[in-house]
Amino acid sequence: MKTNGAATAVQPPPAGRPAPVPVFQIRHLSKTYGSGEVAVHALRDVGLEILRSEFIVLLGASGSGKSTLLNIMGGLDSPTSGQVLFAGQDLSAADEAALTAYRRRHVGFVFQFYNLIPSLTVYENVSLVTDIAADPMPAAEVIGMVGLGERSDHFPAQLSGGEQQRVAIARAIVKRPDVLLCDEPTGALDYATGKLVLDVIERINAGLGTTAIVITHNAAIAGMADRVVRLGDGRILRIDASAHKLSPSELTW
Repeated sequence: MKTNGAATAVQPPPAGRPAPVPVFQIRHLSKTYGSGEVAVHALRDVGLEILRSEFIVLLGASGSGKSTLLNIMGGLDSPTSGQVLFAGQDLSAADEAALTAYRRRHVGFVFQFYNLIPSLTVYENVSLVTDIAADPMPAAEVIGMVGLGERSDHFPAQLSGGEQQRVAIARAIVKRPDVLLCDEPTGALDYATGKLVLDVIERINAGLGTTAIVITHNAAIAGMADRVVRLGDGRILRIDASAHKLSPSELTW
């Protein structure tokens, strides 16, 4: 499926099935940093729809616009022009207070670097988020979901990189977000550990129905996705739907 920047629709459902529910509707989205001769066009007329419970991979080289697009969907940045709707809410017209409420209620973030608080244990890092969540899951339950139940009392310095990333994922999902936004979540990890982290993200997407959007420059990870959005020079170059999704254990790179 190719796109020219207009809002990209997904295929209609088979007869008798309910229509898929869009989580994000992105229309003619552009982002420019600076002005004049030094202007950087990070996004150029991007259009995209993302459905509830989809697993989306944003694939492209450094500078292609992946992180800018993710940050705007996460309410961390605002577009220069165009529109981003989340479940009908116009994020591109929201003020900072509304964006803060949106991030707290609906979005979980996972970045390449874990941003854990060194002086807090695994349990404390995860449970800290429950103080600002309306309907959080029990912290111990979520820590068990990411396979770290026996490490709850450990500090970040006592954990491997992969374990720290799994703590970061637990912290992101404990508030029951609608969307999990992951920016190069395996970028700092070795092959085996990266696959363990991808397995956690896949299980959250499938088990909780959380929409997962993963940035990567690693084309192999695209095999996990429902759809792969390929970006270049701030534009969507192509959107590919997966006929057969792979499990993390089937990925090789």
